[in-house]
Amino acid sequence: MEFDAHLRPLRALRVSVTDRCNLRCQYCMPEPEYVWLPRENLLHFEEIQRLVRIFAGLGVDKLRLTGGEPLLRRDLPRLVRMLAEVSGIQDFALTTNGVLLADQAEALASAGLHRITVSLDTLDPGRFTELTRMTCHARILEGIAAASRVFGSLKLDMVVMRGINDGEMAPMLEFARGLGAEVRFIEYMDVAGATKWSMDRVLPRSEILQVLEGHYGPISPIVESTSAPADRFTLPDGSVFGIVASTTTPFCSTCDRSRLTADGLWYLCLYASHGTDLRTPLRRGDPDEEIRTVIEGAWHLRQDRGAEDRLTSGRRAAFVPASTLRKDPHLEMHTRGG
Repeated sequence: MEFDAHLRPLRALRVSVTDRCNLRCQYCMPEPEYVWLPRENLLHFEEIQRLVRIFAGLGVDKLRLTGGEPLLRRDLPRLVRMLAEVSGIQDFALTTNGVLLADQAEALASAGLHRITVSLDTLDPGRFTELTRMTCHARILEGIAAASRVFGSLKLDMVVMRGINDGEMAPMLEFARGLGAEVRFIEYMDVAGATKWSMDRVLPRSEILQVLEGHYGPISPIVESTSAPADRFTLPDGSVFGIVASTTTPFCSTCDRSRLTADGLWYLCLYASHGTDLRTPLRRGDPDEEIRTVIEGAWHLRQDRGAEDRLTSGRRAAFVPASTLRKDPHLEMHTRGG
């Protein structure tokens, strides 16, 4: 197991398989146009598998495929099958917006994927169109139903924005309970592509709990030792939900996650401005041991505490202006995997 400068282990790797997405969510991709990664730079499946093997050899045992929208990557079940063969990976998950999930859920499970998380910010089709500029809400619900049947359980991620969808938290919990799913309410974050972000749109964890307690009664925290980003709670009837409060209550001290972009840049923090290039040594033919040494060296020097730094930065606005994002697509949240 490798540890960084704050003694945080290298355990969780998020692999983006594409920077493309078929939605344009307000909190992630609010701009009208984007600059995309050159297709020839995207890692091949064999390159992704090789890097995951190297990371697993360094102690990574949690792997999550992301995007963009990962189901847009052609022949994704083949990559899932390749990664499921990597020794040492104990938890293998995928995060999707669900638009293409109904057609792929069974193939993904058969290929060896363990878990699915679906992003769903509203149950209202009209509000969905306002949030995403797309009209495919029904397809997402079909995908969620299919994943629930195939995987047995799943998680639903809901980014809560004050004055937009904050009135839907209890309905979302009821929807999830009907599926046997667990909801994670996520504070609106000021990362990268969130160019329309403002603090007054953030509904903090304290208010999320207050609203839900007003609806359900006393809520109890679950005491558990974990580096997972969500704090988990139980309702009076035992139903479980989570809150990811990285905007107002950062969890940097236990963060064991890093991110690999679809073109092979490795980021040690969601807020990091620069990544480590792993594609070049791969395609140059460097042996695994040399790439392993690069990863070890970068992680040992890691001091990133991006969310904590933002919390103490005083007056807060969008983290990166749109003009800067257009010059470097790697700064986008949809490029580095959210």
